[in-house]
Amino acid sequence: MMQRLVFGCGYLGERVARRWRAAGDEVFAVTRSSHAAERFVAEGWSPIIADVTNPLTLSDLPAADTVLFAVGYDRQAEATIEEVYAGGFASVLQALCEGVRRVVYISTTGVYGPASADGGWVDEKTPPAPVRDGGRASLAAEEHLRASRFAERGVALRLAGIYGPDRIPFVKQLRAGEPIAAPHTGNVNLIHVDDAATVTLAAANHPGPLPPVLCVSDGAPPVRGDYYREVARRIGAPEPAFVDPPAGSPKAARAAANKLVRNDLMRRTLGVELQYPHFRAGLAAVLGPPAEAAGNLGNEQPER
Repeated sequence: MMQRLVFGCGYLGERVARRWRAAGDEVFAVTRSSHAAERFVAEGWSPIIADVTNPLTLSDLPAADTVLFAVGYDRQAEATIEEVYAGGFASVLQALCEGVRRVVYISTTGVYGPASADGGWVDEKTPPAPVRDGGRASLAAEEHLRASRFAERGVALRLAGIYGPDRIPFVKQLRAGEPIAAPHTGNVNLIHVDDAATVTLAAANHPGPLPPVLCVSDGAPPVRGDYYREVARRIGAPEPAFVDPPAGSPKAARAAANKLVRNDLMRRTLGVELQYPHFRAGLAAVLGPPAEAAGNLGNEQPER
C-alpha cells in the first residue's frame, strides 16, 4: 500500500485521489475547510487541515510516497495567485519529508502565453512566455520544483484546458440562443478530466526519471467555432453566435492565445492511451447523443 498526499482535491485532484483509494492506497488530503474534511472522511481519505500559504500549518505532514499539488485558485481568498501557486508550493516543498519518491505539480499551458496570429505548435522545448498572472505563477512554481531537493523526483504537468462533466463553458448561453463571448477563430487546447487523471496517475507511478515538464493535451486542438458548434449540436441549441470578449478581461486574454499543444512526449514517456483523443468523443461522453436524435436537452452544465 502506497501513501499519497494530495494538495487540492478539486475537479482533477478528487478524481486522482479516488482512483488511488480504489487501488487500496492510503490517501491524505489537505484542505483549509473543516466541512471539506468531513467529506474527505466519507471518501475514505485522511484529511489534514492546513493552508499552503501559511508554512506553520505544514509542520507535520505525513511521510508520503507521492505528493500531488493540484491546488486551484480561490478568487474569494485574500492571497494572490502568486502566493498560492508559487509561494504555497515552495512552502510545501520545504515541509515535505525526504522520503517522498515523486512530486507532481499541476501546471498549465498558459506558461507559453499567446502564439503568433497564425498559431503554431508548442511543446516542452518551446520557451515559456506567460502574459497572465496564472501562467506566471505556475512557471514560478515549476522553477521552485527544479531548484528543490526533489528536482530529480519531480515533474510539472502543463495541462491544456480541462473539460468534462459539469465543466463545459457557455452551455447556458448556447441553450438560450445568446451570443457567447469568445472568438470563433483560433484553436482551443483540451484534455478530458478523466484523461488528465490517467496521465497524473501514470506520472506518479512512473518507475524511472521523468522530464521536468510534460505537456498534457489531447493533441488535436479544434477551432473554437467548431468546438462550440459541436456543443450546441449535442444539446439541441441553435447555431452559436460569437462576440468579442470585453477588452482586458481574462476571457480576452485566453482568446488572444492561439497555439497548438503537442502531446507526443507525454504519450511516449508515460505510455498512456487517451480515452478521449478528440473533443467530439469527449463531448459525446459528457453530453450524450445529439439532442435532436435523443429527444432531450442533455445535462445542464454551469458556466466555466
